[in-house]
Amino acid sequence: MDKTQIASPPQKALTLECVLGNRYAMATRSSREHVLVSLRATDALGGARMPLNLCLIIDRSGSMEGEPLDYVKRACSYVVDLLEPSDVLSIVTFEEKVDVVMPARRVVNKALIKEHINRLAPGNTTNLYDGIAAGASQIASVRSPGYVNRALLFTDGDPTEGVKDFQSIVGLVAEQKSRGITVTALGFGGEYNEELLAGIAKRAGGNYYYITRPELIPEVFRSELQTLMTVVARNLRLRVNLSRWVELRQVYGRLPTFSNRFSEVTLPDVERGSAESALLELHFGPRPAGIYRVARVEVAYDDSVTGKQESLAEDVVLEFTPDESVVSANVNERVQREIEVALASRNLERTVMGMRTQQIAPAAAVHELEKTKALLLEQGKVVQAQDVQEAIDSIQRGAAVEKTLVGTIYNLDRGKGAGEQ
Repeated sequence: MDKTQIASPPQKALTLECVLGNRYAMATRSSREHVLVSLRATDALGGARMPLNLCLIIDRSGSMEGEPLDYVKRACSYVVDLLEPSDVLSIVTFEEKVDVVMPARRVVNKALIKEHINRLAPGNTTNLYDGIAAGASQIASVRSPGYVNRALLFTDGDPTEGVKDFQSIVGLVAEQKSRGITVTALGFGGEYNEELLAGIAKRAGGNYYYITRPELIPEVFRSELQTLMTVVARNLRLRVNLSRWVELRQVYGRLPTFSNRFSEVTLPDVERGSAESALLELHFGPRPAGIYRVARVEVAYDDSVTGKQESLAEDVVLEFTPDESVVSANVNERVQREIEVALASRNLERTVMGMRTQQIAPAAAVHELEKTKALLLEQGKVVQAQDVQEAIDSIQRGAAVEKTLVGTIYNLDRGKGAGEQ
C-alpha cells in the first residue's frame, strides 16, 4: 500500500462570506434588500511578507519649511530603516516642479538613501498632480511580479500649480489603481484639502491620515509601513453578477462601475488578521413565490499565500414569499448593524457639509454629532465614536473639525475591521 502523502494545496489568503439582510423577500411587489460581502484574512501566511515597491511622494512647497520638513526627513529615514534589500524604494518631491530624488532601486545602501533624504529643501508652490504622476511612473518602472505597489503621498497644502481640479487628480489615481498601484494620502496641518485627499485614498484603495502636529509625522509613516508589511491580498476586484429582475442600487461608500447585468468595484488591500467588507443594496421586481439566485458575488485578487491570482465566489439566494410577516420576522441583526453604521457615515457627511456652508450652527452640529456618536458606540465603533467626541470638543473650543470627520467617514465607508467579529 502506497503511504506517500500528497501535499494539500496551500490555503488561500482570504475567505468570502455573503450575509443576507433577510433570506426572504416579498414576491408580490418590488422590494429592496442588503447583502454584506465580508472578506477575512486567514492566518496561513505565517511570518513571511510580500516585498514592497514603495514610492515616497513628498510635498516640499514653501509652507513645509522648518519643523514640518525636518520631521518628514526623519519619517523617511524610519521608512528606510524598516525596509529590506528585497524591497524597492523611490523618492519623488514636488513643489512648483517635480524632482525624482531617487529612482526606483532596491534598498541596499541605506546610508546613501538617507543622504538623498537629508538634502531635501523647501521650494515654492504645490504641483500635486505631477508629483503623483511621477511617483506612479517610478512604481510602474519595476516589472517584477509579487510586489505590494504603494505610493505614500504627503502634503500640507491645496494644489496651486499645474492641474488643480478634483476630478483630474482623482481620475489620475483611479487610473493608477487599475494598474495595481495604490496611493495612501497623508495630510498635515490645517491647509490641505481634506476632501481631495480622502477622494484620492478612496479611488486608489489606500489609507487616509490626518496628521495634526509635525512630531506625529514619523509615527504615522511607520504605522503605515508596518501595515503594508502584513498585506496578504492585493488588487481586489469585486464583481456582482445580477439575475433577471434584480438591480444593484448602491455599494455604500464606494464608487462601482455599472453595466447591464453586472457591477464592479475595487477594494483595498487586505492585511493579515483584518477584514474588509462591502455593503450592497439590491432591488427586486415582483416574481412568483419560490427560491431564486438573485446574484453571484465574485472576488478576484493577487494572493500572497499561494503566489497566484485567485478568485472566490458565492451565490446570493433568497426565498420570495407573499407572506409579509415571514419577511418581517427574519431580519439579520448583523447586517442591520452595518446599515446603521453606513447611515451614521452619511449623517456625518451631511453635518460636515452643513458646517462648511454655514447652514448648520455650531450648537446644531454638536447635537447631530452627539446622536451619531451614540449610534457608533451602540454598534461597537469605539474608535470612530472617539473621533466624533474629539470633533465635538473642537467645535466647543471654536476650532475646525472637518479634517477629523472626513477621516472618520473614510474609515467607516471602508468597512475595515479586525479578523474576528
